[in-house]
Amino acid sequence: MSTPVNLGRRRFLAVSLTASGALLLGLRAAHAEPPPPDLPLALIGDDLTELGPFLRIERDNRIVIGARGCEIGQGVFTSLPMLIAEELDVDWSQVQVVQLPYGYIETDKGPSNRYGAQDAGGSTSITDGWKDLRQAGATARWLLLQAAAQEWDLPAGQLRTAAGTVIAPDGRTLTYGALAASAAAIAPPAQPVALKAPEQYRIIGQPTRTADAREIVTGRSRFGIDTYGADALVAVIARCPYLDGTLDTFDDSEARKVAGVIDVVAIPGPAPNTPFSGVLAAGVAVIAQHTWAALQGRERLKVTWKQGPWAKESSTALAAAAHAALDKNEDGVAVRNDGDFALARKQARQLVEARYEMPFLAHATMEPPAALIELKQDSALLTASLQDPDGASRLIADLTGLPRRAIEVRMTRAGGGFGRRLKNDYVAEAVLVAKAAGKPVKLMWTRDDDLQHDFYRPFGVHALAATLDRKKRITGWSHHCAATPLAYRQAKERPPYAGCLEPDDFPAGLVANLDKTFFSVTSGMPRGAWRAPVHTFHAFAVQSFIDEVAVATKQDAVKLRLDLLGEPRQIPFRGHGGPVFDTGRLANVLRQCADRIGWGVRRTDGHGLGIACHFTFGGYAAHAFEVSVEGNALRIHRAVCVVDVGRVVNPLGVEAQMMGGTLDAVSAALNLAITVKDGQLQQHNFPDYPLMKMAQAPHSVEVVIVESGAEPSGAGEIGVPSAAPALANAVYAATTVRVRKLPLMPELLRML
Repeated sequence: MSTPVNLGRRRFLAVSLTASGALLLGLRAAHAEPPPPDLPLALIGDDLTELGPFLRIERDNRIVIGARGCEIGQGVFTSLPMLIAEELDVDWSQVQVVQLPYGYIETDKGPSNRYGAQDAGGSTSITDGWKDLRQAGATARWLLLQAAAQEWDLPAGQLRTAAGTVIAPDGRTLTYGALAASAAAIAPPAQPVALKAPEQYRIIGQPTRTADAREIVTGRSRFGIDTYGADALVAVIARCPYLDGTLDTFDDSEARKVAGVIDVVAIPGPAPNTPFSGVLAAGVAVIAQHTWAALQGRERLKVTWKQGPWAKESSTALAAAAHAALDKNEDGVAVRNDGDFALARKQARQLVEARYEMPFLAHATMEPPAALIELKQDSALLTASLQDPDGASRLIADLTGLPRRAIEVRMTRAGGGFGRRLKNDYVAEAVLVAKAAGKPVKLMWTRDDDLQHDFYRPFGVHALAATLDRKKRITGWSHHCAATPLAYRQAKERPPYAGCLEPDDFPAGLVANLDKTFFSVTSGMPRGAWRAPVHTFHAFAVQSFIDEVAVATKQDAVKLRLDLLGEPRQIPFRGHGGPVFDTGRLANVLRQCADRIGWGVRRTDGHGLGIACHFTFGGYAAHAFEVSVEGNALRIHRAVCVVDVGRVVNPLGVEAQMMGGTLDAVSAALNLAITVKDGQLQQHNFPDYPLMKMAQAPHSVEVVIVESGAEPSGAGEIGVPSAAPALANAVYAATTVRVRKLPLMPELLRML
């Protein structure tokens, strides 16, 4: 579905990195090495002048910047081009943004990417692009200055730029558009170009609306599920409902009678006990001329399945196994041990203990998985909503035998990701169906497919204990976790506690005696990253428990946290978001959040206040809620989120991420759980996986963004972990009912 474009002998800039990591741009002739066939058409025109892999300048001075990241709603389609535009020194109103495809290239050092990091996971897009994308813009600006210096026969150091124009000392001007062609013929600098000082920023730090907002609200934005090929067939799959089950028999005679059904093919499941590197489950695919025919054909299939080795698995049994492991306290994996917690326990004046249970969670993205793929004898083209285009490229190569340079991957805006699209099982299914069909295929998933066949956030139970001395100071902290390991059937070797318990997370480094131990609970449920994975999994337990300690010892919950954090200092942090954890920055967001919610003011209206804070992926956040319980209804009167993510590129984007993260976390905390019985998932659609309704949500989320000169961190996941414990703490303050098991509402109503 590529559109051929004759680019003639125009010249292009190739991107490479020096040994020090500086971005350099070098010239190459188009006829010697053609530009990639997947270059977006918006970057190709009659007056094409390319200055690097991200930038095109038109003669009329229009600026087209390519966005390299996977846009899953986190705003990188806007924020990453802002970095280039800042150093290029143009007005944002001049800029048109286009989505770049996956940029696979082969170098003498192996596979690489012409655009740099393109995946979306772990809130790394801004941190990955902070230096190299600014350098790309600065280098292009340098070339334009050199071109103007040659035109006027003046030293480049005497020239300045503003709003896409080079300005001479005597007031003469030349637009970037007038200079672009000559700039493209100039050799790039041998050393990285100096970047702007923060006080010179004109775009970075300014509230900027989503670059494709008009397309979104008018329905013209294309998501992966909106993509069609003129001759593509549509496929849906009936998948095995049993964990690791297999296909027994199927009768497709009635399905083939449906008008529009072309073929029915079996799709093998993954080999037992092997990594989930392709499809997730065995299935039967119905291939048709259109979606309706495919769905009707699937309804008429007669399929029998064989149960797998997990036929007796249930949520009840998993909970029992987790509690038993914690009770037995044997064969655990030491995650971190400081001091001597056992001695601290013996010497303690007071001991506080509690357990917290976390359910499996599905991603339930608004756009279910879908993939459009065209396979040819010597090439392939994938169009889909993705978070890991590199993994998709490797997967297609493995399944087809095609060289990766012959595989084109086009990315679209995605209707959410939250970690679900880090898995490419739906891409693998599309490839297998297309191979069987011999034609381009668009694979579609329904909501039922999505909830029943996901990579779920792990299930687990946290057992916490704190020892205190006669002055009510915490002298020891124990955090034992029994859970289904996130790293189940993953190709990459990881510690069993990864994704469930973080060695350096709060209060590591803050208490003298610390014991963190992990116990694996065996399960056949597929597991995967769920928005701020480890932090959403354990922050609820940790930040709920610190409140329990405060109540048990009659201390103020905010002061107790501040006492633990102590004087501002940097503590080593080996996990993602390190290398340090700054206690002063977390204390600052906690104080501001407490002030904003009115902490410490005695309530006489039956409302309760709750607060929590957390360090996630390099960012610091605190949440506070004001709630009341009226009959069987929980009312959230106020929601406050204070966040420090370092220097902010787009304040509007950060604000939106904090609002969305807060609401997502509250929705999950109130109602959501995936349960299993007899080896089958019990949730099928939103009626039994009820996302938060508007009436349950707070009227608004009050977001405070802390001004900071620190290096930026991402924001996509920072606003999630501390929301659920803050909400549960507020519920306790309003009702004196301590909810230790999520989802919150069923447990609260049971205990009231």
